[in-house]
Amino acid sequence: MKSINKTFFTFLGLVMFWQLSAQELITYNTPGGYQYSAHNDDFTVLVRTPKGEWKDLFEYNVEVDLDTKSIASMTYFDFSGEVEVMVKKNNGLINRVNIRPAISGIQPKVNGNTITFSLDKPSKLSIEIDGDRLHNLHLFANAIEKDKPNPKDPNVIYFGPGIHQPNDQPGDVYHIPSGKTVYIDGGAIVKAKFLVNNANDVTIRGRGIVMQPERGVEIRHSKNVTVDGVIFINPSHYTIYGGQSTDVLIRNIKSFSSKGWSDGIDLMSCSNVEIDDVFMRNSDDCIAIYGHRWDFYGDAKNYLIHNSILWADVAHPTNIGLHGNAEGAPEVIENITFSNIDILEHDEDDRNYQGCLAISASDNNLVKNIRYENIRIDDIQEGQLFNFRVYFNEKYSNAPGRGIQDLVLRDISYNGRSVNSSLIEGFSKDRLIQNVEIENFKIKGEVIQKDKDNNYIIKDFVQNINLK
Repeated sequence: MKSINKTFFTFLGLVMFWQLSAQELITYNTPGGYQYSAHNDDFTVLVRTPKGEWKDLFEYNVEVDLDTKSIASMTYFDFSGEVEVMVKKNNGLINRVNIRPAISGIQPKVNGNTITFSLDKPSKLSIEIDGDRLHNLHLFANAIEKDKPNPKDPNVIYFGPGIHQPNDQPGDVYHIPSGKTVYIDGGAIVKAKFLVNNANDVTIRGRGIVMQPERGVEIRHSKNVTVDGVIFINPSHYTIYGGQSTDVLIRNIKSFSSKGWSDGIDLMSCSNVEIDDVFMRNSDDCIAIYGHRWDFYGDAKNYLIHNSILWADVAHPTNIGLHGNAEGAPEVIENITFSNIDILEHDEDDRNYQGCLAISASDNNLVKNIRYENIRIDDIQEGQLFNFRVYFNEKYSNAPGRGIQDLVLRDISYNGRSVNSSLIEGFSKDRLIQNVEIENFKIKGEVIQKDKDNNYIIKDFVQNINLK
């Protein structure tokens, strides 16, 4: 009996040791010179391992929403195991808290001007007090990095804690050659664009910030490029701009933009692309997939966009097909899947450009084999749930598209305010929309059905719509 008890307590001690050793929390200091100019005073955020010592985070200003130019807050840290979070509102009491996306299931405790909650997995959260989505707190809780590159490795370009800006390259650009890994430390701020041009096997990663560049990362005529973990704050234009490149992985990035043409991820004539676990809050399209544009040519094939959060303060969360080669060899945009996506908002007042899920087949593009699965749409200020059209866009295009084929919408839900009817419309008898399957598409818990409630409109030149 004594031996059994000893064994039991030894086992219990090992379990407790494992639990304690599994708890890890990493926070980052802000570079000198940014403590005042970049700090947001709306919230104070503290984190700790269970019953440990509270650590005070730095809350950054991020500008959101082109229409209002509002200043919201952002903070971040890394952890494993479990972490406790305390958020104090510094300018009044808290009546109501909403933490999105709703699938996170977080129900905080509220006491006066303070909320507390716990996390046991990496999360990207919008914490909204009394319905305020323009001055909210964005909290990014990352997993611990396990394989940081060696700063002394000759193939590593290392940006350590501090502020970095190129002195000898006009246009604030860092040119990244083949075979290099760029590592941006969590305490680093880089004020420049990263340009990957005619290069292979490049990685740009870390926990740091790319602050107000012209563009965040530009990938041109390149292969096997990864962008992972970095935060992009208010670039003038695109966060990630890709052209005629293949084998691109974009993972765990966070993006804020608030200017005209400040799209999130725009890819022209790119193929074999995975976008995983990203948070995009942009004042233009969050993710756009095109054929030819500017000096990029070719089809766009084989995309997987999944496990992500999209918030379009202006324009579309997702957009496919607007640009292509209208005057040369026509292009194909195909095999694209959006899966396990939370769309927090969509706001577009122009009826020609609406749709959380938007396909605008123009410029002789043929768009086919597109799947939207397990999509949760939270709210729409103004817009449509989906807009699928083959059409001639006089503002941006030189020809109508050739068609849209084999489109699947499955397990999609919407719980927000009333919206404009969705639209499915072809262009002519030889430029059709064909083979659309809609299964388990719910609006406020009700599965949409054909010819009921005016949830969507089917116009001319559309064949084979199947509702399940």
